[in-house]
Amino acid sequence: MSKESIYSLTFDQLTAWFIEYKYKQHRASQVWNWLYRKRVTRLSEMTDVPEKCLDLLEEHFAFCSLTEYLRQESQDGTIKFLFQLHDNHLIETVLMKHKFGLSVCVTTQVGCNMGCSFCASGLLNKKRDLSSGEIVAQIMAVQQYLDRENPAEQVSHVVVMGIGEPFDNFTNLVSALQILKDQKGLAIPARHITVSTSGLADKIYDFADVNLRVNLAISLHAPNNELRSRIMKINRLFPLETLMPAVAYYLRKTNRRITLEYILLKDLNDSKEHALQLVGLIGEKRQFINVNLIPYNPVDEHQQYRRSEHDSLLAFYDTLKKQGISCSIRLEHGADIEAACGQLRSRYNR
Repeated sequence: MSKESIYSLTFDQLTAWFIEYKYKQHRASQVWNWLYRKRVTRLSEMTDVPEKCLDLLEEHFAFCSLTEYLRQESQDGTIKFLFQLHDNHLIETVLMKHKFGLSVCVTTQVGCNMGCSFCASGLLNKKRDLSSGEIVAQIMAVQQYLDRENPAEQVSHVVVMGIGEPFDNFTNLVSALQILKDQKGLAIPARHITVSTSGLADKIYDFADVNLRVNLAISLHAPNNELRSRIMKINRLFPLETLMPAVAYYLRKTNRRITLEYILLKDLNDSKEHALQLVGLIGEKRQFINVNLIPYNPVDEHQQYRRSEHDSLLAFYDTLKKQGISCSIRLEHGADIEAACGQLRSRYNR
């Protein structure tokens, strides 16, 4: 794709572009409205924008069109989209239906280099980062699908938990979040956006400094270095004694809570002893941290892992609660179509 995606521009960047080409600022508002409120798919549909202006836009920008390669619907209403990018790479995006609204799980990279040993996404090594426009385009494609199927439905929440490590694509991630939050466009509230990282401590500091007011979740999955390094390679680079100070900095800097994600693996990290180690790791930060317990979703290539028994999950949960730790158990969505946590992979990529 030789032209930049028009979805890659923040409103301020689009405004600056118009000013550079001697157009008045209100042209940016017009174009932004057509993109994100009226959700057109061609520049020619912007009927109140002068033809010369449209020609200039056409010369410099392209719609970041995602081709729907495959769509699967789960018994619980979850929909998984397999999108083809301009260079034929494939990514997966998931629409989940909750009582509180419609949530989209977006992908940030083609493949993933984090190598978490229980996760399907890392089975394909990273080919490239997605541009900010390609991240935003996933939301637009899902919303345009909803516009066709049920115009009354609107994407209300975004979770950046799809294929890839979001903080390994930091600049494009931040730009995409600014676009999604913009009140003149999609206007998705910051409190309705969650970014999940496997624990890139240096980027947690950067994310705190940017302070976009969105939610941060950290994939922890083990309460000690020995176990975490065994199942998550990233812990060898950013062990817990490096990660947890970054967490503390984020809490001080933003005054926002953090979620620690914890997948329960049978006979590996799900004992009462592990729960108490987790309590110790959280320590005095407990009032600012929520632990989200995640039932393991099977991956064919990772047969060494099994889902914890339900009684073990409840015992782990009960141990945390009795120690004053805020805790929740994640509801499952789309496991029957491999759309649940840890199952996204884009099987068709080679």
